[in-house]
Amino acid sequence: MSEEFKVEIVNPEKSFLSKEDVTEVVVPAFEGEMGILKDHISIISFLKPGIINIQSKSGEENFFIEDGIVEFKNNNLSILTSSIFSLKDVDKNRIQDLIKIAEEETKKNEINDQAKFLIDQKIDVLRSIN
Repeated sequence: MSEEFKVEIVNPEKSFLSKEDVTEVVVPAFEGEMGILKDHISIISFLKPGIINIQSKSGEENFFIEDGIVEFKNNNLSILTSSIFSLKDVDKNRIQDLIKIAEEETKKNEINDQAKFLIDQKIDVLRSIN
């Protein structure tokens, strides 16, 4: 019996990733890290800044996302996000630039608590990558 399911990640520019041999995905949901296996109950959840880990027959892949929505239904996982990049292709200078921009955003006076929380989360994850 196959333990595989399909994953599709879409960002505004394109269909970022589509795989059909996935065995497990871990996503950074607001409720905490959520592991998804074949035949998981149907879900819809918001994603916070973090790492998506995809385990498949072809290996492991990790991606950084800033936000998004995840939906799992009928063994199809869909992730919609505004910003994503692969950790294997990442440039250390790009990470430093993203951290610097995020730190500047936290210094703005008009920032609300929710936005500050998300930016702090983003900074923590980017520092862990670097």
